[in-house]
Amino acid sequence: MTERRRLSARFPKRPSRGVLLGFSGARVAALGAAALVALVGVLAFGAAGLVLVVVWLPIALSAFVRIGGQPTVEWFPTWIHFAGRRHAGQTEYRSRVPVQARPAGVMALPGDAAALRFHVDVCSGAAMIEDPHRRTLTAVLAVSHPAFVLLDVDDQESRVSRWGRLQAHLAHSGTIAAIQVCEALVPDRGDNIHNWYAAYGTHGGGWADRQYTTLLEQTRLSSSTHRTTISLSLNMKAAAAAIKAAGDGITGAAAVLRTDLAALSDQVRQAGLTVRGWLGEAELGAIIRGAYDPEVTLDPRWDPGANLTRAGPVAISEAWDHLRHDTGWTSVLWISEWPREDVPPDFLHSIIFAPGVRRTLSLSCRPLPADVARRRIRRARTQALADRHQKQKIGQITDLSDDQEYQDLLDREHAINRGHTDIEFVGLITVTAATLADLEAARAAIVRAAANAACDVRVLSGRQSQGFVAGALPLGRNVSTGAFRH
Repeated sequence: MTERRRLSARFPKRPSRGVLLGFSGARVAALGAAALVALVGVLAFGAAGLVLVVVWLPIALSAFVRIGGQPTVEWFPTWIHFAGRRHAGQTEYRSRVPVQARPAGVMALPGDAAALRFHVDVCSGAAMIEDPHRRTLTAVLAVSHPAFVLLDVDDQESRVSRWGRLQAHLAHSGTIAAIQVCEALVPDRGDNIHNWYAAYGTHGGGWADRQYTTLLEQTRLSSSTHRTTISLSLNMKAAAAAIKAAGDGITGAAAVLRTDLAALSDQVRQAGLTVRGWLGEAELGAIIRGAYDPEVTLDPRWDPGANLTRAGPVAISEAWDHLRHDTGWTSVLWISEWPREDVPPDFLHSIIFAPGVRRTLSLSCRPLPADVARRRIRRARTQALADRHQKQKIGQITDLSDDQEYQDLLDREHAINRGHTDIEFVGLITVTAATLADLEAARAAIVRAAANAACDVRVLSGRQSQGFVAGALPLGRNVSTGAFRH
């Protein structure tokens, strides 16, 4: 009897095609600028123009010398953007006591997230986050689930298959902008188990009672819990007709999103997850405040601070590779490469359960319409064939990674032709600690855990504040740069 092969998956290589021989536009521009400076120097000054080597050589080297895994010249836009924000004072934020109450629906978030507004839906009670710039409306679903690794193989495969059908259904709707899954490890004082033992335990003062009480006190400081949320974002531009039919404005958009929320809840249950409900203003406010102030634990049931008008940070100081906020230090990493080999569905287990690290794993998935996906794949195939032809003309050998990348493009195109959906996704890992030294140790631990998961992670340099909102908060946001897309 042959053993059945376990379900596995392999991710395509992150596209790396350039405009010429695999060189990106920035690298080609740097080499062209270096050649132009050298040529002008020789033509204008003759042999004396060779002294301009101190100018053109660094420019040329910037196209080849790599920093953080990519050529130096490709860092220039990020450096300029970060330096400009620092010069304008946008890397520092201090909350001010408002002279008058904020207008209804205004959130207390810094940076480009300050434009977000919230609307509490009367029918469902869900707090819906409106992004007026991206024209999206987002709601957050709280779910729970059993430990995936403890399930049998048949149950695991069934859940993976049903989750894939869920994503395909959302993509085919044509009105979903994105779906974000956040798995957060948050400190838990263990009050529930302490209260249970206080109410039902045997308190006779015996050896067992003393040992159990001591164990509970020892685990109180290091106990934690996992929180899983699924954020669904409605593309209000794509759903304009449906929104107008439902009453137009934010009320009509809420009605359309409410229909999608009901469908998502049903599909999540079919995928084997337990639906805890759509987060209201107090629950979502507690999550946001806890992310910015890790030492504060808000209970949304009765804490007056658990609301979206006051849930933002008190102070933020952003550096190149980390962020200091209220009582915590945070570094945001992005998953630059996913496994290039066959991996089981639980390959992220080492990241999610890395011991002693407070972190949030955020997966943001944006479905692409079939016609858009086909155009992108065909353009990438054309670039790959042109690149291969250029290499053959100059006698350069095409390496195996180029062949694998081209085969991945063919596989994606075949999948789309069979009715599957192409999804653009970004993975962010937000690591938080009490001190900068602890943050560096925690970040190193996550890098090692990611290596065990066959993933390559890098610091989201120069965009820590934006990455924090996208990775630590379940607001359906994304890092607004194509450099981090897959």
